[in-house]
Amino acid sequence: LDELLSTATLDSILSDVLIPFLRELGEQWERGEITVAQEHFASSVLRGRLLGLARGWDRGIGPRVLLSCAPGERHDLGLIAFGLALRARGFRILYLGADTPIESVALTARAARPHAVVVSAVSAELFKEIAGALRELAAEYPVYLGGAGATTVGGEFPTLTGDPVGEAERFAALTQ
Repeated sequence: LDELLSTATLDSILSDVLIPFLRELGEQWERGEITVAQEHFASSVLRGRLLGLARGWDRGIGPRVLLSCAPGERHDLGLIAFGLALRARGFRILYLGADTPIESVALTARAARPHAVVVSAVSAELFKEIAGALRELAAEYPVYLGGAGATTVGGEFPTLTGDPVGEAERFAALTQ
């Protein structure tokens, strides 16, 4: 990863290497080709390196975006990649991480006054469980749903379900 970072753009690394690797990693786990420990180890190494790249991603003067995983959602690497891609487009990122209570997201939004809030989950069920709180939050801030679970949620909220770099580009066009 460090070698790639010295020779390629962050966008190309995220789109062409990281996201395909994560998909393959998940598929290998589903097929029983790797253990939970191996999947967790690889994810942990990548998470640490990506968060290292994210240092200071709330600095600057660009619009702030609050990123969080839905309560119960532990898969955050796609959201981190999305945040890095947004940062490369001039946004400031306030990242709350995996498995964040929606009440904490709302309190943080009220304190930080972000340009938008993005909540991510792999499962639509996690969004359904917090639908009322998301509606309340959307009365105050633009709320976007991200991740595979967002594709099956009713059309109440804009969704970000594709490649994190492409979605960052689309988000930037929609919000600036």
